Amino acid sequence: MHTATKRNIQKWIRDIAIILFGSFIFSLGINYFAIANKLSEGGFTGISLILHYLFGFSPGVVILLLNIPLFFVGYKIFGKRTLTLTVIGTVSVSLSLSLTEGWGEPIPGDPLLAALYTGVLVGLGLGMIFRTGGTTGGVDIIARLGNKYFDWSIGRTMFLFDILVIGGSAFFIGREKAMYTVVAVFVGARVIDFVVEGLDTRKAVTIISNSAVAISDKITSDMDRGVTLLKGRGGYTGTDKEVLYVVISRPELPRMKQLVNAVDPYAFVVVHDVRDVFGEGFSFEKE
Repeated sequence: MHTATKRNIQKWIRDIAIILFGSFIFSLGINYFAIANKLSEGGFTGISLILHYLFGFSPGVVILLLNIPLFFVGYKIFGKRTLTLTVIGTVSVSLSLSLTEGWGEPIPGDPLLAALYTGVLVGLGLGMIFRTGGTTGGVDIIARLGNKYFDWSIGRTMFLFDILVIGGSAFFIGREKAMYTVVAVFVGARVIDFVVEGLDTRKAVTIISNSAVAISDKITSDMDRGVTLLKGRGGYTGTDKEVLYVVISRPELPRMKQLVNAVDPYAFVVVHDVRDVFGEGFSFEKE
């Protein structure tokens, strides 16, 4: 079997395994904490919970039924891989919710704790699914369709939909529980960002100096880090300058500052936070 084909198959297997595990974690957050403590959620999950509280419908079945029509229009905005992973993600979430239905017991007198655990588990599960490149369908597809045909903001559309669902749930679960749901959704969003953007923050360093080449050579030889030289021009002086750009780990930052200062004490240095880095020297070893 060709090496590239083998790697592609391995990646598919790995991504599907991550989606299945993420779906299970997500379902624990919903069944074990949200439903057990009569909290709601945003998006299609929130709609399924409202119908569950009102009529006893299974959230897993409702989510799947709500998403099926969107799959037929989703292929227009998603690539083949993303749509396939989205279908897998939606089906696995529905199955996991049905499998774990009835799990969990109310946490007496402390809905805030339930909201926090709901947010952490839902965010962790969704973050794992999103990191593979898939989604769980629902509002994400609606938001992308709105962006494509009506130029709606994806983030604002999803936020507005969540607010409408949570606001509507207040009539069925009470205002207090709806407010705790907002806490759960907020925590979940932060956890999703944490998982998707990466757990290991890096530092991107921009250096403007008249000794750019000397600094570049020093970084390359002493720190074994690649440096990119960019062309720049001073806005005030109009003189041409070379700008260095390099990404390093957080512990390497003090050493970087020492090297730059030793070559050019007057260099202008800007340090940026980088959430996720992949490529040679970071996600795989240098050859």
